[in-house]
Amino acid sequence: MRCAIVRWMLAFFIMATALIPTPGFAREDKPTVLHISAGVGLKDALFDIQKAYARKQPGVVLELNFAASGFLRKQIEQGAPVDLFLAPGIQHLQALIDAGHTDARHSCALLGNRLVLIVSKEKRHVIKGFADLSRHAHSISIGLPEMVPAGSYARQALEHQQLWKNLEPRMIYGKSVRQVLAYVDSGNVDAGLVFASDAPLANNATVAALAPESSHQPIVFAMAGMLGSPRSAALQVFMTFLKGGEAAAIFARHGFTPLQGKPYQAVLDK
Repeated sequence: MRCAIVRWMLAFFIMATALIPTPGFAREDKPTVLHISAGVGLKDALFDIQKAYARKQPGVVLELNFAASGFLRKQIEQGAPVDLFLAPGIQHLQALIDAGHTDARHSCALLGNRLVLIVSKEKRHVIKGFADLSRHAHSISIGLPEMVPAGSYARQALEHQQLWKNLEPRMIYGKSVRQVLAYVDSGNVDAGLVFASDAPLANNATVAALAPESSHQPIVFAMAGMLGSPRSAALQVFMTFLKGGEAAAIFARHGFTPLQGKPYQAVLDK
C-alpha cells in the first residue's frame, strides 16, 4: 500500500512539473510591443488603427506616443525607444535620415492633407476667407512653426498671400495643431489654421476657407521605421498594413488622403 502511494505521489510530481512553463516559453507568450511616435493630429485615426490591428495581429501591441513632430524627432535623437515615426513635416523626417535613424528605403509618404482656415463662432459672419483676416481677426493662432508642421505650412500660406507681416503681431502660437483648434473652438482666438482632418472635431468653430495648395509645400505625413529597432520583423509587417487598403479606409474616414507608401520625394516633386 505504501509503495502505491509513493508511486502515485511521484507521478503527480512529474505531471505538475511538466505543467510549469519554462523561461523560454514564458518569453514566447509575451506580446511584441511596437513603440509608435505620432503627430497629435493622427490620434483618432491611430486609435482606430490600433483596434483593427489588434484583431489582425493579437500578438502585437501598439504603444502610441503623441506630440508635435519636432518634439518627437528630438525624443528619437535623444535615444527614446521608438520603432516607428509617423507625423507630418518632411523636414523632421529628413533630419532623422541625415542623423542615420532611418533611410529612404524604410520611409515613405503615407498620407496627404489640406490646410484650412477656421473661425470662432463669434466671428463666422465677418471672417469668410483669408481676405477678411487683416480687418476682422484681432487674434489668430497657428502651431509653432519650428516644431509643429501645421504651423510651418500656415506661415507659408500667409506669406504667399502677403498677410504674414500684418498678422504676425496678433499671432497666438500653439504647441500642437489640436491646441490651435482648441483656442479657436473656445472663442479665445478669432481664427486659426489647422489640417482639414482636425476641423471636424470642433464643436463651435467653422471652416471659412481652404488654403490654396499652391500657397504652401505639399502636406505629407511621413512614415519611417527606425533602423535600430529590435523588432524589425514585426515593424515591417505593421508598416505594410499601414500602406494597405484596410488602413487606407480608416485614414480616409478621418479626413486624410491615403498615399499608400509613395516615395516622399515623388509627392514633393509633383
